[in-house]
Amino acid sequence: MMPYTVDTHPGALEVQLNLFRDMTGQQRVAKAISLSGQVLAMSKAAIRRQNPEFTEEQVLLTFIKQNYGADLARSVESHLKVK
Repeated sequence: MMPYTVDTHPGALEVQLNLFRDMTGQQRVAKAISLSGQVLAMSKAAIRRQNPEFTEEQVLLTFIKQNYGADLARSVESHLKVK
């Protein structure tokens, strides 16, 4: 079996997978939402660290560009300027 990750000890991975298997569907969805939020926050924090002079709007636009493409970032930027 191909490992899910290369930086997690196989025993720790098995424990983690068993914890996920024991969760209800609702608990799994809640965990997925929580983990997604954490990843988004870490991504934006990395942009802030690399660009401490950025405003929150610039952080958001950079995040959008990196994750969804330059076209969408430009569209969002244009929309924000209208407001």
